[in-house]
Amino acid sequence: MPETPFAGPVGATPRERLLTSLMLLWLAGGALRLTILAVPPVIPQIQNQLGMSATQIGILTGLPSMLLALAAVPGSLLIAKLGVRTALVIGLIATALGGALRGALPDVYWLYVMTIVMGAGVAIMQVTMPTAVRAWLPNRIGFATAVYTNGLLVGEIFPVALMLVLVLPLVGGSWEWAFVVWSVPVAIIAVMVMTLAPRAVINATAVRRKWWPDWRNMLIWRLGIILGTCNATYFATNAFLPPYLEKIGQGEWTSAALSGLNIGQLPASFILLAVAGRMERKVWPYVFCGLLCLFSTIGIVYGTGAWIVVAASLQGFANAGVLILALALPPLLSPPDDVHRVTAAMFTISYSWAVFVPVISGALWDMTNIAAMAFLPIALCGIVLVFLAPAINHVPRTEA
Repeated sequence: MPETPFAGPVGATPRERLLTSLMLLWLAGGALRLTILAVPPVIPQIQNQLGMSATQIGILTGLPSMLLALAAVPGSLLIAKLGVRTALVIGLIATALGGALRGALPDVYWLYVMTIVMGAGVAIMQVTMPTAVRAWLPNRIGFATAVYTNGLLVGEIFPVALMLVLVLPLVGGSWEWAFVVWSVPVAIIAVMVMTLAPRAVINATAVRRKWWPDWRNMLIWRLGIILGTCNATYFATNAFLPPYLEKIGQGEWTSAALSGLNIGQLPASFILLAVAGRMERKVWPYVFCGLLCLFSTIGIVYGTGAWIVVAASLQGFANAGVLILALALPPLLSPPDDVHRVTAAMFTISYSWAVFVPVISGALWDMTNIAAMAFLPIALCGIVLVFLAPAINHVPRTEA
């Protein structure tokens, strides 16, 4: 994918361009999750106000993941036609608008439609980020990827940690206006990217020629399912932890448990920054994280009080470990020219899992009237990861 040298802000030194690019990557990484993770803390309020069933909550939770699956491959085509900066700005604007308008009407279907708009924006951004890393900082790909991934994790933590204790009281308890508050930073980031981002030009012909994945390649299915177990576990736990705690009379632990689920990811991020190179293609980290997902889910269901927070924190640690390791697999296991196609296909498969698992979880709760049944599919994801992990060693490494 040939590139021309990029142009940063007028008069900027190379160091200033480097810092600007890293700052924008970190901020855009945070924007990938700010509006999505603003939902779980207020699910009980939304459910009560709109009269939603557990299945409908599962659908609401699965919609962003569905768009991340459906728009991954078209997102690559959008980059080819409009370029990295423009595609990223479009994704940010769609995310901000859809996120802010979700509560504009007191209607479940309006909430669904605006969530779809928001999810489409996030999907465009998700596919654009690796391309932005490659175009803006071609000599610092590993470090730049770590930077935007760290921003993503922080973007998951802020909404769940601050929604109930700060933002919701600030807007008079209105979840509708709280969604607007979390969309404002995304809009500001869009303006910053539009004005400050490097203007890299990518050979569109090369992108168009290889934008469609080779679905016959078993590599993308293995990678997609591995990442899918992580995504499904994370999004489903975020969705059903608040109503589950309300149901069992532990609602006062909701904010702490959600914060633990998301803050627990940071230690894994920092550990892997130091040792990820020594864990490439190792099976045991995936087995360990899969078992940790399984036992932490059991801890959430059977624990009480602070033990639920501990279990949720371990769940977050395991999810972050799988996420970071899995995102390193496409460039590790596929030829350089295929990284983009493999990544898009991996997102399509993995986020399909994240759509179906929350819906199945909600349906099991509704059918059995047993709240704990919502966590059965989540526990099964950990088991699937354990059994699938050895497949990593069965894929030959392709050298550049």
